[in-house]
Amino acid sequence: MQEVSRGRSTSALLRRKDRIQLKKLNPHYVSGFIDGEGSFSVSFGRHKTLKRKIEIRIEFAIELRKDDEEILHRIKETIGCGRIYDCSYDRYGWYPHAKYKIGSVKEMKKFLLPFLRHYPLQAKKAKVFELFAEIVEITVKKDHLRDKGFKRIFYLRNKIRKFGKKHNWKPPGYGKTVRPVV
Repeated sequence: MQEVSRGRSTSALLRRKDRIQLKKLNPHYVSGFIDGEGSFSVSFGRHKTLKRKIEIRIEFAIELRKDDEEILHRIKETIGCGRIYDCSYDRYGWYPHAKYKIGSVKEMKKFLLPFLRHYPLQAKKAKVFELFAEIVEITVKKDHLRDKGFKRIFYLRNKIRKFGKKHNWKPPGYGKTVRPVV
């Protein structure tokens, strides 16, 4: 993934900037777009220098095909923060993509959370957003550095992951190995 606003690959974009309208979009449209295409992500990774040796990664993203990149620029302008990256999927034979991403919890707290609270999501993703917002708040307050806050984030992240599933019901005998009697 390569950031669009830096590096040599931006020359094509800079030539196109004249065509890109950086006019803000209707915020209700952006909210609906996020309902359909937005992604709230919380993950954990190893980190050698941290005391706990685990890093919490919080990210909001919208990824589209490269030919729809203009709308990402306008969403960025409307929300007021974030970056746009080029994503190459050549090895999979896919079309190139562009990704709008907010990875800074400070920017999420200052721009994204107020935006989505003022223009709330309407679909089931609204519940995911509330869990995500709580994780951002915990991180901004630095409570994630304490065991209680870290465990709360872990719990909320698992709740987000399970939210997409309709239910947690499993049929009787699920996971058990049935061996025929000979």
